[in-house]
Amino acid sequence: MAKLYFHYSTMNAGKSTLLLQASHNYQEGGMETLLITAQFDNRAGEGRIGSRIGIGCEADTFAPDEDLFEKIQSRQSLGPLACVFIDEAQFLSKAQVWQLACAVDDLKVPVMCYGLRVDFQGNLFPGSAALLAWADEMREIRTICHCGKKATMVVRKGADGRAMKDGDQVVIGGNETYQSLCRRHWRAAVTEVDPTA
Repeated sequence: MAKLYFHYSTMNAGKSTLLLQASHNYQEGGMETLLITAQFDNRAGEGRIGSRIGIGCEADTFAPDEDLFEKIQSRQSLGPLACVFIDEAQFLSKAQVWQLACAVDDLKVPVMCYGLRVDFQGNLFPGSAALLAWADEMREIRTICHCGKKATMVVRKGADGRAMKDGDQVVIGGNETYQSLCRRHWRAAVTEVDPTA
């Protein structure tokens, strides 16, 4: 039975690595998959999903207003599709998450979404909020803060290396821009208060 999955975490938890591994497992079993990532996130190259550990794969892309139900239906017309994998799912619109849910229900294809839950200010991304509301199954991918506790938040660092408090919700970047922290150390970073005091 097809389901809509949301695998979520902070930065540097291995979301793309897990996506690529899961797709590889399907393909190794002779099943076709469709990989899709955000069009404007080209850190790994245009139309490519890449992992920090060095693995990657070519992928289709989604634009902000693109109909993902139609994209999946069009791909299915070419032959059987075992699973759809979406990287950077936080950048989906609410409408696109609904299109993915409809693809699961009507086209009977599993859709696995991988993305961030919250932004650097601790707010849900629109795509993540919709996935949290509508996904059939949700799985947290864990990573750790520098203190060893589970990281649930992320800070965006400015040019001075300090946590930013304002700015656009979406700024593409990696380790040079973002750091995953536990809530306690995130609070300390954004308020500049020593958590041990």
